[in-house]
Amino acid sequence: MTVQLPIVDFSQEQRELWEHVTDLWVLAQRRDEGRIRSTLHPEYVGWDMTALLPHDRDAAVLSISGDSPELREYELHPLSVQVYEGKVGIVHYSYSAMVVPQGAEPINVTGRWSEVYLKQDGTWTMISVSGRPDVSEGGDRAESA
Repeated sequence: MTVQLPIVDFSQEQRELWEHVTDLWVLAQRRDEGRIRSTLHPEYVGWDMTALLPHDRDAAVLSISGDSPELREYELHPLSVQVYEGKVGIVHYSYSAMVVPQGAEPINVTGRWSEVYLKQDGTWTMISVSGRPDVSEGGDRAESA
């Protein structure tokens, strides 16, 4: 299978899926819990590989709300966007972001992420993610802004 980059070479299906991914980041930045929850399959399971175990839908929603760090700025770079038989999508991408933990200085974070989607009734629904922030040379997961 050929990885198609840049995004201008994507098929309409691939472009639609990538736009869905970028829309989810906008929702995360807005901390829109309800809309995020509606984009996750009820049986969603994901794994931030800095954690010991995978997490469920509720934990995913909590990761963008409540006491979680505020997402100030971000940049996404698609590495692979594939659609299988019009109903399964797998996206791999890298990201850089500035996050602000409550009462703390901004932190710049980079990492890689993979997301799996199922198309139901014409809408992409996330069923799984996996990834982690990069480890900086100093051994920390992120560096101060």
